Amino acid sequence: MALTQHRTPIFTAVQQYVNEGTIPFHVPGHKQGRGLKEFTEYVGPNVMKIDLTCFEGTDNICNPLDTIKEAETLAAEAYGADYAHFLVNGTTSGIQAMIMTVCQPGDKIILPRNAHKSAIGGLILSGAQPIYVQPEISKEHGIALGVTPEKIREALALHPDAKAVFLVNPTYYGFTSNLAEIIEIAHSYDIPVLVDEAHGAHLPFHPELPPSAMSLGADMSAASTHKMAGSLTQSSLLLVREGLIDNKRVKAVLNLTQTTSPSYILLASIDVARKQMALYGKQLLDKTLLLANHLRTELSKLPGLTLIGEEMLGNPGCYGWDPTKVAVNVRALGLSGFEVEHILRHKYRIQVELADLYNVLFLVSVGDTDETINMLIEAMTDLVKSRPVQKVTKFGLNLPKTPEFVVSPQTAFHSPTYHVELDEAEGEIAAEMIMAYPPGIPIICPGERITREIIEYVRLLKNEHCSLQGTEDQYINKIKILANREQFEQLETANSAG
Repeated sequence: MALTQHRTPIFTAVQQYVNEGTIPFHVPGHKQGRGLKEFTEYVGPNVMKIDLTCFEGTDNICNPLDTIKEAETLAAEAYGADYAHFLVNGTTSGIQAMIMTVCQPGDKIILPRNAHKSAIGGLILSGAQPIYVQPEISKEHGIALGVTPEKIREALALHPDAKAVFLVNPTYYGFTSNLAEIIEIAHSYDIPVLVDEAHGAHLPFHPELPPSAMSLGADMSAASTHKMAGSLTQSSLLLVREGLIDNKRVKAVLNLTQTTSPSYILLASIDVARKQMALYGKQLLDKTLLLANHLRTELSKLPGLTLIGEEMLGNPGCYGWDPTKVAVNVRALGLSGFEVEHILRHKYRIQVELADLYNVLFLVSVGDTDETINMLIEAMTDLVKSRPVQKVTKFGLNLPKTPEFVVSPQTAFHSPTYHVELDEAEGEIAAEMIMAYPPGIPIICPGERITREIIEYVRLLKNEHCSLQGTEDQYINKIKILANREQFEQLETANSAG
């Protein structure tokens, strides 16, 4: 593998184009940066020169036959897949493509309720009917974990006609389900397993990390190479295993949704990131894991902080754990995670990956150094020392229960709707999502019944200045609901009786 993985077909092709001194009479219109001088002066001329389009030598992402095809073949080999597709619309496009590949309107798909908003988008686009499985919940930390094989087994027993099982591996906080057993269960029904591996693009390259979806026999996975493997933001991979999945169908779906003008800057970054991880990933991740362990050790010494990780292994929904996700519970400081995030950003110029009511999440990657880790340790040490109160829990609110599913997300999305004040929406059927971003897990999805518990939870998040989104009302004061709720409720009652 090492000999072939040295190649970077796309990166080499764009370098050759520039080195040949080619004069462009094609898009983009900035013509190697000359038409956008202020931006070019800041980012550098080489970036602008490799901002190219599809022509001889650079291949075509809609029908790759040359450089892109070779680069995707190398990526498939590195990730243990039969096929790999480069994505420049983010892992969102990969997740939606996975669902659209296997589901037609009305088909059932089993998925955890803490799936990312992109999965809900996939349901809307495909017309699939979600069969939600409740993930395990840590009430102490206020976070959703993985799902158990038992719940997947129960869901398949009730819905053996489901077209796929969709999973998240790992969760935003780094926990994995017993993916191998779940895959075995699903395959016993001849049902493919689709995996949102947005936070796991580094997993195949170090033995101390949880195994990747492809290594365990999953049929498709989408991996955000930009999150943990070093490529540029918005670049990702869609990985495919032959058998239960038809790769030609995958490509047909991608050609419906992906851009016909891909960024070659992004494509080249995937190419180089794949090479780096394939050849040097073990060495780079050795250092990353040492830094993450050092950070955890030092933060665990600080009063008022509780580290979330290895100690949870063995609990339901915690089969494996990624140590590069350093999650810290700050409840005992009398601060919310959002407040800690704000303090770190504005006082110490440190930005966390994620904050919620109880926790902050620090992501340690191949780009970190001793210096960056020590700066974070010093900032957290100073923050804790500045707190006059210890062991005061600011919130005691549990995560809201999974709301009642009434109609499919696609039906809700396309039905007549109107807006109401969120506080007056109890009992109504939502026609849009509300989520905290990150992590992008919907609190309410289209087609679900809005509860008072959800309304109060959203109000609490707003009071804590959490970044909420999903509604047409950017301030989340109003929510769009179905205009014909009674009609859908009567239909649901009739279906249940039948």
